[in-house]
Amino acid sequence: MSKKVLYELEFPVRCSPGILYEFLSTPAGLQEWFADKVDFRDNVFSFSWNGTTEEAEVMEQEEDEFIRLHWTHAPKDEFFEFRIQISEVTNETILVVKDFAEKKEVKDQSQLWEYQVKDLFHRIGS
Repeated sequence: MSKKVLYELEFPVRCSPGILYEFLSTPAGLQEWFADKVDFRDNVFSFSWNGTTEEAEVMEQEEDEFIRLHWTHAPKDEFFEFRIQISEVTNETILVVKDFAEKKEVKDQSQLWEYQVKDLFHRIGS
């Protein structure tokens, strides 16, 4: 089994960090764009798609800045993260997505994130 690699994607977004953070860190916000159904209990999100449920534990978070999650079935050193940055040059809000994938699957996984984030931006009107 080959080791997964960390990759990072950046998406400029026309939205305040506070509003964006709500869509990245709450069950109601995540259910708008990330999964069909989202529940949160005891620091663990349950994401459901087409009857399949996956759980992710919140590893770390800072309001309006980032949330890092760990799929409970994945190796301990793997995570996915949503980070909100402000460009010093343009003062634009940037969503940074970090995730792990097999090296040969990074392109496909990146396209999946791009599709998901496009749906997020549609929901927030960006």
